[in-house]
Amino acid sequence: MVQQLSGLSTQRGASVTSIVFIIIALGVAVKLIVAIVPAQIGDYQLTKTLSAQLQESNSKKETAKQFVEGVDKQLSINADYDTKAEEVLTFKDKKSGQLAVYKSYEKTNNLFGNVYIVNRFEGDIDSTTAE
Repeated sequence: MVQQLSGLSTQRGASVTSIVFIIIALGVAVKLIVAIVPAQIGDYQLTKTLSAQLQESNSKKETAKQFVEGVDKQLSINADYDTKAEEVLTFKDKKSGQLAVYKSYEKTNNLFGNVYIVNRFEGDIDSTTAE
């Protein structure tokens, strides 16, 4: 009896082409993770910093200008020299002791060549986020 060696039922394992595609897909996934995760962590830290500073400023009944100065000082302590409070924040309420802000900014990372990943972060910041 002669066994037939051709056909899909006798083939086992992955071809070289499928292994190359898997390696490329894993490489792209790792590159995306390396570009996106640090931006998300940075936004989380910025949100915590802003909400803590907002809570402190509202309890001390500081003005909007004093709040911005405090945020800039805290950002320089945290070694976040690229972020300025004036570029990130918009005041929803400027009354002393009732400050409310809206955060809106973008982080751009180069994926490869002229392809960029843009992470856009927006949201209201209130003092309850700090807790």
